[in-house]
Amino acid sequence: MTSADLAALLHRAGVTDVLTDAAHRSAYASDASLYRIVPQLIVRPRHDDDVLATLAVSRETGVPVTARGAGTSVAGNAIGPGIILDFSRHMNRVLEVDGDARTARVQAGTVQATLQAAARPFGLRFGPDPSTHTRCTIGGMIGNNSCGSRTLGYGRTSDNTLALTAYTIDGEELSTSGTVDRLRDVIGANLAIGRTEFATFGRQVSGYAVEHLLPENGFNLTEFLVGSEGTLAVITEATVRLVADPAHRTLVVLGYPDFGTAGDVIPQILEFTPTACEGLDHRICDLVRSRRGPGAVPPLPGGAAWLMVEIAGDDPDEVRDRVGRLVKVAEAVDHRIVEDTTEAAPLWKIREDGAGLAGRAPSGLPAHAGWEDAAVPPARIGSYLRDFDALCMRHGLSVMPYGHLGDGCVHVRLDFPLDKPNGPALFRSFLEDAADLVVSYGGSLSGEHGDGRARSELLSRMYSPEAMGLFRQIKGVFDPRNLLNPGNLVDPDPVDANIRVSQARKVTVPLALAYHHDGGDFNQAVHRCTGVGKCRVDTRVLGGVMCPSFLATKNEKDSTRGRARVLQEMLDGDLAPDWRAEAVHDALDLCLSCKGCASDCPTGIDMAAYKSEVLHQSFKGRVRPRSHYSLGWLPRWSRLASRLPGLANLMTSLPGIRGLALWVAGVDKRRNIPAFAPKTFRSTFKAVEGGRPVVLFVDSFTDHFSPEIARAAVDVLVDAGYAPQVASRKACCGLTWISTGQLDAARRILGGTVAELHEAAKQGIPIVGLEPSCTGVLRQDAVELVDNEAARAVAAATMTVAELLAATPGYTPPDLQGVRVIAQPHCHHHAVMGWDADAKLLKQAGATVKRLGGCCGLAGNFGVERGHYEVSVQVAEQQLLPALAQAEEGDVLLADGFSCRTQADDLAGVSGVHLVQLLQERIHARSRTAEAAAGR
Repeated sequence: MTSADLAALLHRAGVTDVLTDAAHRSAYASDASLYRIVPQLIVRPRHDDDVLATLAVSRETGVPVTARGAGTSVAGNAIGPGIILDFSRHMNRVLEVDGDARTARVQAGTVQATLQAAARPFGLRFGPDPSTHTRCTIGGMIGNNSCGSRTLGYGRTSDNTLALTAYTIDGEELSTSGTVDRLRDVIGANLAIGRTEFATFGRQVSGYAVEHLLPENGFNLTEFLVGSEGTLAVITEATVRLVADPAHRTLVVLGYPDFGTAGDVIPQILEFTPTACEGLDHRICDLVRSRRGPGAVPPLPGGAAWLMVEIAGDDPDEVRDRVGRLVKVAEAVDHRIVEDTTEAAPLWKIREDGAGLAGRAPSGLPAHAGWEDAAVPPARIGSYLRDFDALCMRHGLSVMPYGHLGDGCVHVRLDFPLDKPNGPALFRSFLEDAADLVVSYGGSLSGEHGDGRARSELLSRMYSPEAMGLFRQIKGVFDPRNLLNPGNLVDPDPVDANIRVSQARKVTVPLALAYHHDGGDFNQAVHRCTGVGKCRVDTRVLGGVMCPSFLATKNEKDSTRGRARVLQEMLDGDLAPDWRAEAVHDALDLCLSCKGCASDCPTGIDMAAYKSEVLHQSFKGRVRPRSHYSLGWLPRWSRLASRLPGLANLMTSLPGIRGLALWVAGVDKRRNIPAFAPKTFRSTFKAVEGGRPVVLFVDSFTDHFSPEIARAAVDVLVDAGYAPQVASRKACCGLTWISTGQLDAARRILGGTVAELHEAAKQGIPIVGLEPSCTGVLRQDAVELVDNEAARAVAAATMTVAELLAATPGYTPPDLQGVRVIAQPHCHHHAVMGWDADAKLLKQAGATVKRLGGCCGLAGNFGVERGHYEVSVQVAEQQLLPALAQAEEGDVLLADGFSCRTQADDLAGVSGVHLVQLLQERIHARSRTAEAAAGR
C-alpha cells in the first residue's frame, strides 16, 4: 500500500493531520538512535478519536503503528516502517494539577518541562528528570520507564505513574485499575519466573516489568505498562504523582583519580541518602574545553573523575551535617561544596548535555549510541567500569563514560567504525561481549532508555528461555498480530540491521567549505546530529537561540534535527537522492541561518554552513532565485547606490516603482526598504593620530545604511586610547554571498579581504568588527571558506568592540547608571563570538539589562524574501516583539545587528542602537559635563 493510499484511508476515517511528504518522512526515519527506518506516513493526532481511527486503519491494512513523543529515544524504539503517531504536536497539554492530592493529569505529548512549570505554583514537581527534560514527553518517559539524575530521591517513572488511558491494537480501552483475565492467566502460570528473574535491582529496565503483575504486588497493570516501549498498547493520557522539593539542596563535587575509583565509593555515598549521585569523567570535560574554551567547564576539584552528589532536606543544619559526614568518608582527593543553586547550575548542565557532547569520542571520531545505558547493582559499579574500559580497549574503541553511578547506570557513546565495510559486524561483536559482561555482574542491558532495536535481540543473553517465552505470551495477549512497534522486545530486528551511518554514501563532488572539525567530510558533518532534540526546546522559557523556525511552526522538518535527518537521507537513503531534491530544499527553506545550533546544540552541528553548501551545490552553473542576485549581491548594489543615494531612495519609495522593485528582487511586498545614507562613513572618515592602532572593519551595512555607528565606534575607540584605521573600500566579508550559497564568489571576495587584513594581524593589530554577522564571518567562516594561514591569523585577531575594551588595560566604561537596556544579541554574536563580554561591560557600566534570547526573525535576507514573512514575524513574536510591547518609557533597545534593528523598526516602530552609540552618548555627556565644570 502506498503512502497516498494509506493517507486517503486515514482521511476517510476522520484523521486530518497526516504527513506524507518526503521531508517529514525523512525527518521521522530516525530518533536519537543509530537506526533508520522510513515510515509510510506520520499522523499527529488531535484527540483520542484520531488514535482509535488510526488503530482501526492499522488493523484493516496490516500497517504497523509506532507511538512517538519528542523522538529522543536512543535505542530506536520511536521509529517504525508504518504509521508514526506523533503525540507532541497536538496532544501536549497538562489537563489538571491537583495540589492537594499531589497529582497531575497530562496528555502523552506533554513535555516534562511543561508539566514542571504547571506544578511549580503548587510547590510541586514531577520526580523523574532525564537530561532531555526540556523536550522529552511524558508519554516517551512512560514508554521507556525513564529515570534521570534524581531517581535516588524520587524513583523511576513507573514509581510515579498512577493511572493510564491506553488502547490495545483492537481499540479496547484498558482499565489500568482493573484486571485483564488472559494476562492474569499467563502470569499465574509463570510465577516462579516472575519472582526470580525480575526486579533484582533498581535499574533493571530491560524486557517487560513482569514483577508488577505478581499477586503480591497487586497485579499493577499501570506500572507494568510503563517501560513496555509502545509494544503492548498506545497510551494517550496519564495521571502522575507529584512531589515536593526539599527546601535546601547542596551539591558536593568529589574528585577521584579515575572513574572506577569513583565507582568504588558508591556504597559509602548511598548511606547518606542522596537525591542524586552522578558521575563525570575528565574525558567529557576535556571535550567541552576544546570545543568551547577553557572557561566552558566550571571549576572542579582536583582529580580526573568526579561524583556530583546532591544532599537535600528541609532542615539546613541537618543537610550541612550530612554533607560534612559524607565528605569525611568519601575518600576523595579533593572536593567542592556548592550551596548556591545558581552556582551549581553550570555543573549540572555539563552533565545534562552529556549525550550531545559525547557525540565525538576522545579519538575525535563520531561516537554512537547502541550501548549507552547499561546498569549493574551499584555496589559493583567500580569493578564493572574497569572491566568495561578494558573491553573497549580490546575492541579498539575509545570511551567517554558518565552517568547515574549512584544507581549503577552508565552512559557512554563509542566510536564504532560503522562507516567501514565490516563496521556493522564489529558493532555486533562488541554488543554481544558487552551484554555478556553486564550479565556477569547481575546487571541489565538497559538502565533507563529501553531495549529498542539496539538491545532487544540480546535479551536472550540476560533472561532464561522461559522468561523469553513469557515475553512472547504477554505480547500475544495484547498484540497478537504484532502491529504495535514491531522489531522491539519480542521478535526483534537484528541489532546490526538498518544502521543509518553504515548506509551512507560518500560525497564525491568537491565541497566549497573545508569542514575542518569533520576531517573535510560532509557526511560526517551532517551525521553529527545524534538526535538529542535540544533544537525542540522552548527558548522563550529556557533561553538560547536554537531553533527559531521549529518554535514557529512546530514541524519536525523545521528543527535542526529534522533538517539534519533530511540531509542524512540525501546520503543514506532514497527519499532525497541528491542536492537538488525537493525534500532537501523543503527542509532548509525555513532555516534562518542563525547559527544558533552551532553553539546551542551540544553536538556542534552548523546548519547554516550546510545550507550554504546545499545552495552552492544546487545552483552552481545554474540560474538562481531572484533574491540571490538582489539580496545576495547587496554590497555591490549598495556601492552603486552610494553614488546617488537620494535618487536611489526616491526610486524605492515611489509606489509603482517600489512594488516592481520588490517583485524583481524577490522581496516580500510588506517589507520596507531601508534608506541609503546620504554619505557613507568611508567618504567622511579622517585618520586618527596617536594611540594604539586598531583596524575598524566597516562592513557594507554599516557603511551604506548606518554610518553613524562607525562614527560612534571611532569616538569610543579614541576614548579608550586607540587610533582606528579603516580597511579599504573593497574590503567585504562576502556574508550575503555566503548566506545565498554563492560560495565561489564569496571565497574570492573574502579571500581579498583576508589578504588585506592579514597585514594588520601579522603586526598584532586587533581587527574590530561592528556588524556581528560580518564579524562572525571573519572569526569563523573565513577559516572554512578561504582555508589558509592568513584566514586563521585574521580570525584570531578579530574581536568585537566589547572584547577589545575588556582586553584594554585600565579601561573604564562611561557611566550607564539609570539606563535600562533591552538587549537583543544578534544570533551570530551569540553563536560565534559569545555575548559575555558585552554583558560584563554593561554591568560594569551600571546599566540595567534585560537580555532577550532567540532570534529577531529577520536574519539577513531570510525575513525579507518572499514566502518567509509570516515565519519571520512569528519568530519575532517569540521574544523581541513582546519585550518591546512591554517596554517602559526611556528603555533603550540595544541591537548591534542591522537585521535586528531593521526588524524592530519594521514591525514595532522602535529604533535600536548599537553598543558603541550607547557608549558614545555617555562619553559626549561626560565631556560636556567636564567642559561646563571647567568653564565655572
